[in-house]
Amino acid sequence: MMKKGYYQKIAFLGILLLCLYAFRQYTANIHEDFSEVRFISKPENPVKLFDFDPNHLSAEQWKSLGFSSQQVKTILRYKEIVGGRFISKEQLKKCYSISKEKFDELDFHILLPKTNKEAKSGNFKHHTITVTKKFNPNQYLQSDWIVLGFTERQAQSIMKYKAYLGGSFISKEKFRECFTVSPENYHKLAPYLLLPEKTPTYTQSYSSFKSKKSPEKAHTSFDPNTLDIEGWQSLGFTLNQAKVIVNYRDKNLKGSFKSIDDIQRCFVISPEKYKELLPYIKIISQQELQQEKTDFSTIDLNLITYKQLLEFGLDERSAGSLIGFRKKLGGFVNKEQILDTYNIDKELAQKLVSICPLNTSKILKYTLTDAPEDWLKNHPYFKYSADKIIYYRINNPDDKKIWKLLKVKPEYEAKMKLYLK
Repeated sequence: MMKKGYYQKIAFLGILLLCLYAFRQYTANIHEDFSEVRFISKPENPVKLFDFDPNHLSAEQWKSLGFSSQQVKTILRYKEIVGGRFISKEQLKKCYSISKEKFDELDFHILLPKTNKEAKSGNFKHHTITVTKKFNPNQYLQSDWIVLGFTERQAQSIMKYKAYLGGSFISKEKFRECFTVSPENYHKLAPYLLLPEKTPTYTQSYSSFKSKKSPEKAHTSFDPNTLDIEGWQSLGFTLNQAKVIVNYRDKNLKGSFKSIDDIQRCFVISPEKYKELLPYIKIISQQELQQEKTDFSTIDLNLITYKQLLEFGLDERSAGSLIGFRKKLGGFVNKEQILDTYNIDKELAQKLVSICPLNTSKILKYTLTDAPEDWLKNHPYFKYSADKIIYYRINNPDDKKIWKLLKVKPEYEAKMKLYLK
């Protein structure tokens, strides 16, 4: 009997220990830290919303609003079921492929009456587009579109779309792609649009156009009749845009812009870009050119202007290179430097230096020991040795010693000494 009682106690203690262990595990799980748990979800692509009439959207345009291919099929099938046309937002909302959340997202942009009753009563104002004369849509403001018959929201949408393209509709083809302009309205407007039928063959669209030049670089007066393709590029236009502008001037306008309006009508110059350049455009008439004959035998090569170089016959590239190189040097010391200018027209440059005098009296010159650091680092002839010169002259304030330490090639030394005392 004693043995039996002993075993019963042992069994009871074992069961009790198991119960305690189970309870401890249970309580531990309750307080387990899940702070580091991260739920993985597939990021959604943001949808770019625009004002639209659902009756004019293609399958691809429905997809651009965030619907799947299957949802789009259902929407288009539903449109056929209701008679081939949605008459109100209320009717569209009943399409089961459009969730309540999605409809609420789109509601503001749907160009339809709110209810079937409103649509049938005629209270909803359908704006009629009226156009009587040809126009360039790139020159139209929001108020102009409203005058044509578009709603305020539609006009805003057209302006936003133009901005999205880079500030300009480059063809009727691009204008037609504006979702706010229905096919019916486009057919009304198309004969009056002063735009090319097709998008030019170059592939860069205005939506990706970004001026690679700083605007400040374009802020100098210029005559648009003297600019070649590279000249227009220097104002911030792409190569293909520059070609179009030059072709427009040389072929359509028979060689020259006669007025500011001629420039404004060029379809690749957006209203924003035109406004930026307007203060700096100076069209020089033939009469003015004839009156400005320059006696080059009296013009100092260190003072000759960009405009005078063009008058002499240099192109924009050569003239710009000469002026730029002279500025970096601080002035020419001899005429050979002009002939060595990068991108210069050698034949015309030779003729120029043979006619024009060169005054070097105002050229700043220094010694290696007292030359300003900025001057050394920016001068074309010294900038590659500037750091060494600055370092050597700390312990060797003597030009001869510095030359020995520099060990530059004789031809480089000769050029550097042109600007030393």
